[in-house]
Amino acid sequence: MVVEENFTSLAQKYMDTVFRLAFSYLKSRADADDVTQNVLLALYRTDKAFESEAHVKNWLIRVTVNECKKFWRSPWRRAEDIDAYVSALSFEDRDSRALFDAIMALDKKYRAVIVLHYYEGYSIREMAEILGAPTGTVGVWLSRARERLKLELTEA
Repeated sequence: MVVEENFTSLAQKYMDTVFRLAFSYLKSRADADDVTQNVLLALYRTDKAFESEAHVKNWLIRVTVNECKKFWRSPWRRAEDIDAYVSALSFEDRDSRALFDAIMALDKKYRAVIVLHYYEGYSIREMAEILGAPTGTVGVWLSRARERLKLELTEA
């Protein structure tokens, strides 16, 4: 079990990362909150000995991906209109808003690699380990996501 003080600092440090990834998968704030809560509960309950901060972060992202997949298999899954949540967000400028909209319009596998690569700084090899997919496949997903974003943003 993670020591309570250590858990608090890890939860505060990585809660936003877990939420962003869950939201990119699920497109629902409420569902992303639920997944985030489940992931943090798993962290609290784990008896795993983490080697480093990077190991903790990778473990949390892997658990988040698994929780999102589990959510999609759930008979209770529901979709929330992203526009209701987006209206509550504030963006620095119109370009940031357009980028957010374009990313959220991608398929979930493409959204996940964009979030992990550009927002969390993972390499293709690291993303492949986290997502449980071959390195070549993750590279193709990232390439296709970039192409689709470029096409969408140049049209806009």
